[in-house]
Amino acid sequence: MPPLKRPEKATIVMLAPRRALMAAQTDILVVGGGPAGLGAALGAARAGAEVILCEQYGFLGGNATAALVNPFVSYYTQHHRRETPGAITFFPTDHGPGDPVISGVLADLITRLVRVGGIIPPSPETAYTVPFDPEAFKAVADDMIDEAGVQLLLHCFASDVFREGDCIRGVVFETKSGPVVITARLIIDCTGDGDIAALAGAPFEVGREEDGLVQPMTLYFRMAEFRKAAFGAYVKKHPDQWLGVHGLWDLIRKAEKEEGFDLPREDILFFGTPHEKELSFNCSRVVKVLGTDVWDLTCAEMESRRQNRKIAAFMKKYVPGFEESYMVQSGATVGVRESRRILCDYRITSEDILGAAKFDDVIARGTYPVDLHNPEGKGTVLVYLPPGESYDIPLRSLLPKDFDSLLVAGRCISGSHEAHSSYRVMPICMATGQAAGACAALAARSSRSVREVPAREVQEELIRQGANLGRNRF
Repeated sequence: MPPLKRPEKATIVMLAPRRALMAAQTDILVVGGGPAGLGAALGAARAGAEVILCEQYGFLGGNATAALVNPFVSYYTQHHRRETPGAITFFPTDHGPGDPVISGVLADLITRLVRVGGIIPPSPETAYTVPFDPEAFKAVADDMIDEAGVQLLLHCFASDVFREGDCIRGVVFETKSGPVVITARLIIDCTGDGDIAALAGAPFEVGREEDGLVQPMTLYFRMAEFRKAAFGAYVKKHPDQWLGVHGLWDLIRKAEKEEGFDLPREDILFFGTPHEKELSFNCSRVVKVLGTDVWDLTCAEMESRRQNRKIAAFMKKYVPGFEESYMVQSGATVGVRESRRILCDYRITSEDILGAAKFDDVIARGTYPVDLHNPEGKGTVLVYLPPGESYDIPLRSLLPKDFDSLLVAGRCISGSHEAHSSYRVMPICMATGQAAGACAALAARSSRSVREVPAREVQEELIRQGANLGRNRF
C-alpha cells in the first residue's frame, strides 16, 4: 500500500468563505497539551490567569503519551564518566552525581506519579532519568489541569490564526463540531512545530545551516514479557556487548550476515520502564523527512512501523531473554525531534549550551548534552557540558520577533540546530512552558505586552511557583 504521492505540479484552488463558532474568550490560550503546554497552562493558572488549553489528541502529554517517548532524560548536573560494560540496569551508566536544575511543574508531576506508582523517581541508580507509565501520565495530567481550573478542549487541531485587522486575536480550530474560534489576550504556542507562530507570520529556521536537514524521526515502541535473567546471563558472558542501555553489536552483525537485517541506527537502544518485564525501544530512524509536511509524515509513519517490526523480530530471534517477548504498543504518532525553530529576540547557540551560559533574564535551565542524531543515516554525536554545570535559557528566546501578544515554548523556541538538540527534551520543554505561562499571566493581569513585563517579575513568579533558576542568584 504505497503512500499518496506528492503532486508533481502544485494546483491551488480557492475555498469558499465559511463560518466558525466563536467558542470562548480567555486571558491565556495555550495551544498544544504536551510537556510544554502542560507547563504553560499550569504556570499561567498558578499566576492567576484564566486559561484555556487546546490539544489535538484525546489526551494530554504530547510526545510523552502520543509518541511514547520515554523516559524523561536527566535534568540533573552531570559529572560525565565512561560507560560501564556489562551493566544491565537499563539506564545510562555515564552520568555521575548531580543536582536538579528544573523543579516547579515537573517536580509536581513526578511527585504525583510516584503516589500512583506510575514512575521511577530520579536517582543515581536511574542516572537521574525518569521512566514513567504513559497511562498514568495522562490521568495525572488531567487531574493537575482540573485542579488548577484550566479549561480544556481536546480533539481540536489548530489550523489558522484569527485576525482582527492586523492583530492576532485568537486561533481557529478544526473539530468534529466544525470550525471553532477561541480568542485570547495572549497566546502561547506549544505545538512543538511552532504552528501558531508560523501561521501568524513569525520568521523561523528549519534544519542545519548547510543543507536544511533536520534530525531523524523515531517511532518508539514497548516490548513486554522480557526475561531479565536470561539477558543478564548473555551480558555476563559478553560484557563488551552491552553498555547499560545500548549495544548488541555482535548479534546485529550476525543477523546482518544471516538474513540481511539492516538496523537503521548504529546499535540497539532501549530503556527500563516502571514495569519489570517491559522495555521502551528507541531504535527506528527515518531521515530526510520534515514534521510539518503531510507527505513526509505519512512516509515516516509507514517506514518506522516497517523498521520496528524487523527490530522486534530480531530481538525475539537473536537476543536471549526476548524469546517470548512481543511488541505491546507503538506510538500513536511518530516522534518528531526537530522542525521549525521560531526566531525570537535571542537565539540560543551551541556555545551557550556547552559554555554553560548565564543570562540576567533566565527563566529555565538545562543540563542535557548536545545530542545530534545523524540527519542522513547512522551515527549519534553527544557533546557534554562541563562537569557540574548547567546553562540558562533566557526569556528573550520565547518572544517571537515583532509580536507582543504571542509566546513560544518547548522545542520551537529560538536556537541553532545544534543548541536545539539539547533544549528539545521534555523536562526543559516543561520548564520553558511554565515560564511562558507565568510571563503571559503577568502581562494579561496588568494589560501589558509580554515585552513590557520585566524579566525580574517573571523570575519572582516562577520562584514563587517552585521553579529552580539557580542557587544564590535571586
